[in-house]
Amino acid sequence: MRTLSSLIAGYLETGEYEKQLSPDTIKAYRIDLRQFVDFTEGAWADKDMLNQYIKYLNQHFAPRSVKRKLASIRAFYHEMEISGELEKNPFDKLHIRIHSPQQLPRIIPEQIVQALLQSAYDAYTQGCREILRDILVLELLFSTGLRVSELCALSQDTFLLSDSGLRLLVKGKGRKERIIQITTSELLQLAQTYCDVFSKEIQEQGAILFNRRGRPLSPQSVRRIINKYLNRIGASNRITPHMFRHTFATSLLEAGMDIRYIQSLLGHSSISTTQIYTHVTARQQTLLLAEKHPRGKMTFSL
Repeated sequence: MRTLSSLIAGYLETGEYEKQLSPDTIKAYRIDLRQFVDFTEGAWADKDMLNQYIKYLNQHFAPRSVKRKLASIRAFYHEMEISGELEKNPFDKLHIRIHSPQQLPRIIPEQIVQALLQSAYDAYTQGCREILRDILVLELLFSTGLRVSELCALSQDTFLLSDSGLRLLVKGKGRKERIIQITTSELLQLAQTYCDVFSKEIQEQGAILFNRRGRPLSPQSVRRIINKYLNRIGASNRITPHMFRHTFATSLLEAGMDIRYIQSLLGHSSISTTQIYTHVTARQQTLLLAEKHPRGKMTFSL
């Protein structure tokens, strides 16, 4: 039988080149499976060792990470069973229960989003390419709900600007494709100005967003852009690119948009993933009820 490490290497290669899994998925599988091999010291794990590994994971990682890591290992074992490399799959009779508290998505207060955008627009002067890019990054995060990886992957073929609007062809998790149409006049003007200024780079490289060195923008660069304007407005909030996505979804839900349309815009495969935003809205409804209902302004005594 081939070694566990060599089988994992072949499994990852098949996933990348034949199944065409996303780079992020391959990266996660590689990390999870390497940690597993380190724990087992290169040996196939039986049911008892898997139970020990689950205990180890629960002691060192958050419930969500534990679930992902076990899913990576389970998928590998399943593939090895199908290919005949593994006679008996220890996961078949393994009962795994991980209780994780539901974490509500963190959203950005509207006044902070407005202050971030205002700060970027105030800093812009004619011909300042870097700040023009910053504005487009912040506007797209806020107006589309894109994942940061999806934002950085925008290309000449997926960023389609015309007189009728801006059409984004987005390939999300699991290579699930969706279309986001933007018709807001200010955003269209911004996108056109940006494309005019960066036309040379776009034509040469095919990407849409670039760093100072003229290379395609990375997720790390997007985080630095957000932090730059947080510092400018003196905000102590910790804001990540994904919080813009949460804010986008929550704002639409609170505005009355049907949750299935939001599911489509976010690229969620299951409505259950999108439904977490209904809990945020419920909390907002509670606050509004306490604040706006006239009973809160009345006082009586027994």
